[in-house]
Amino acid sequence: MTTPPLPALPTLADIQDAALVIRDAVARTPSVAALALGAALGLDIVLKLETQQRTGSFKERGAFYKLSSLTADERQRGIIAMSAGNHAQGVAYHAQRLGIPATIVMPQGTPFTKIERTAGYGARVVLRGEGLSEARKAAFEIAATEKLVFVHPYDDFRIIAGQGTIALEMLADHPDLDVLVVPIGGGGMIGGVAIAAKALKPSIRIVGVQTDSYPSMHHALKGLPAPTPGQTVAEGIGVKDPGVLTEAIVRAHVDEIVLVNEDKLERAIEMLLSLQKLVAEGAGAAGVAALLLDPERYRGKKIGVVLCGGNIDARILASILMRGMVRSGRLVRLRAEITDSPGALAKVARIIGEAGGNIVEIFHQRLFHDVPVKLADLDVVIETRDIVHVREIMAKMDEGGFKTRLLSNSALESGL
Repeated sequence: MTTPPLPALPTLADIQDAALVIRDAVARTPSVAALALGAALGLDIVLKLETQQRTGSFKERGAFYKLSSLTADERQRGIIAMSAGNHAQGVAYHAQRLGIPATIVMPQGTPFTKIERTAGYGARVVLRGEGLSEARKAAFEIAATEKLVFVHPYDDFRIIAGQGTIALEMLADHPDLDVLVVPIGGGGMIGGVAIAAKALKPSIRIVGVQTDSYPSMHHALKGLPAPTPGQTVAEGIGVKDPGVLTEAIVRAHVDEIVLVNEDKLERAIEMLLSLQKLVAEGAGAAGVAALLLDPERYRGKKIGVVLCGGNIDARILASILMRGMVRSGRLVRLRAEITDSPGALAKVARIIGEAGGNIVEIFHQRLFHDVPVKLADLDVVIETRDIVHVREIMAKMDEGGFKTRLLSNSALESGL
């Protein structure tokens, strides 16, 4: 069987046309030197802040370019998109601005805040299916029944061209960039970025980043079987199947794809907030996670990283920050053996306070631990300055007669 030829792929001229079309509708986001993050990693890093778009992600670029191309008849009939997050909001926002009726199909388990934001931009939200695959099927069915125009999240000529305007802006601001590090979900953003960047500067290196829970493009290029997806904080790039157009572009223009794990993604989110004072979602921080994975390969180069989105759930962000404190030794859980008698607990609190520790929680264990009846285990969660400070507190506890060990982090415990 003969493989059908691919549809035309966007060119630099198409991406330049997209830049003209979206100029007054989509923010030209800054490309800023990440001085604090760069100092921590020993790298020269420039961050493209797509988090500053109105809806918090790069998706607005392709959405507006696609919607602006519709005929009068198509605008009147309306559009439909399938998404659980950023694409939904980008399409809904610009459809509202252009006066185009919009329907967004989202999985039934989509967080209420995302549903509310999308509906807040005037879209009709339809909840269908347990995941994106079922939602996609429902969207196609509704599109056929109601004769709506389907706006694909990534595998579309104009969507790809619109996302490629990111590269035009980055290279205009920093023409000396040696490497661009770009997250990959379905491949729309890296497809457009790679076409534009390679046309403007053939020597530039394009590095794609996927989570190891959803390595769809990585596996497709290497001829590996599709993996079973897992849980990831980078749900924005959690795409099971790459696009036909985007896979062809990535094959032709992307130099490599690296896979990052959940630990690196969490650390990237935490470092962006603590060092650069920037909020990024998991997908948005994937480029920084790639730098954390292997900083040596980028040493001596000027690196552009696309921070593609900042729409992270507040509870997830809070959890990541707390886990980061545990990882760095700024929040620890100590277990001390004390006598089950009046004044013992007060003495422990006094020792910790005098040593500069801040007690967050205390758990007094009498019944469910293998200790003598006249003793008790005391678990204390303490906020500290750093690992050295933890050592100081534990030494003071030992001096005070309370044998103490660290519970909160095995990696830290091995270092103590």
